[in-house]
Amino acid sequence: MAPRYAPSLWSRLPPLAIILQIIFIVLFAFFVEIEDLSKTDEEEFLNSYAVFQDVHVIVFLGFGFLATFLVRYGFSSVGFSMLIAAMAVQWATLLNGFLLTSRSSWTIRIKMKSLVDAEFCACSALVAMGAVHGKTNPVQLLLMSLVEVTGFVINQWLIHSFFKVSKCFTLPSTMSRAMSLHVFGALFGVMTSWVLYRPENELKHEKEKFSSKSGLFAMLGTLFLWMFWPSFNLALVMNKIIAYGTYLSLAVSVVTAMAVSVLSSPRGKINLVHVQGSILAGAVAIGAAMTTVPWMDMTIGFCASLFSVLGFRYLKGHVLIAFECHDTCGVLNVHAIPGILGWFAYVVIWLSRANDTTDAIRFAVHNICILLMTVSMSLALGTITGILLKWNLWRPQQDRKCFDDQTFWEFPHLAVRK
Repeated sequence: MAPRYAPSLWSRLPPLAIILQIIFIVLFAFFVEIEDLSKTDEEEFLNSYAVFQDVHVIVFLGFGFLATFLVRYGFSSVGFSMLIAAMAVQWATLLNGFLLTSRSSWTIRIKMKSLVDAEFCACSALVAMGAVHGKTNPVQLLLMSLVEVTGFVINQWLIHSFFKVSKCFTLPSTMSRAMSLHVFGALFGVMTSWVLYRPENELKHEKEKFSSKSGLFAMLGTLFLWMFWPSFNLALVMNKIIAYGTYLSLAVSVVTAMAVSVLSSPRGKINLVHVQGSILAGAVAIGAAMTTVPWMDMTIGFCASLFSVLGFRYLKGHVLIAFECHDTCGVLNVHAIPGILGWFAYVVIWLSRANDTTDAIRFAVHNICILLMTVSMSLALGTITGILLKWNLWRPQQDRKCFDDQTFWEFPHLAVRK
């Protein structure tokens, strides 16, 4: 007989989701317009749409299937990822329009780039979601995504507003956005997970494991991310040369992740879960590093993958024991550490090429302030969000019902007859 799970979601998910959706529809009706396509070059539109499609695949297909490694949490991994991304895209379109692109008027004119920027915000929310994967209900995830997207966009607005740079510096919309997308989302999620910590998760949860079938589906999501990430970085950084470096870094990450996983294993075998995240670490780092030299791209990919595998093997368990922080998908190792590594590489490479000491000092201080502000905001908002999600109003599932689809999804063949 199937276990008796929590009551239905009638009183929680439908009211929140429908009310939010109606609010978004009303806001779009009053403030949003589509750009005049008659003034847009057809070839330019088709190129933009091709990039949008690649980013679309990463956000809705790649991240959803990547998280299906848990043996009893496949429906929720794909379904909740799609729900969160769909809601985050709408909210991000409004916030980006009001704060970043339409400051002088209340009219938001969206174009293909607006949708791509909104999906970057949704991607950051999905990164944060990975830290609390399996331990929250969809209502909590919706609230968490709205706060995360709000914080991410405000962080970008603050960078644009308060970190004005001279012509010799790279604009904040390049490196800072690539770095903060991963670092902000990962640290936000980790802090939320820390506040929501369950003592029962100190030891490995009985359902927090993977099977050959769930691992195969997760590997499918990893392959989609691996194949389309050069386009993702291209759209994120708006620099054509980044696509070449991302591909080279990804290739090196695969080799390094496989080798280090074997070397760090007591039995000398490859850990699938570790490899799935670590083969993407190089692309995360390159998005922030923005190098133009092939061997540098490959070196950064090697270091990012190395640190990622070692983080999965050793850091994740120590963070759980020492700080009581349970990071389900290891976003700290896949996104935060490689993102900071890429930022560090970017700063070091630029300083090594600087001819003027004063400009070098200003550049270093400028980028350190961007990183510190991003980290501070993500930690603070993550803590506040965790406190908000702990309220019994959202009716979180019991400890024994974590990492299980039956808490939220219909399984007719397992229904309990009364």
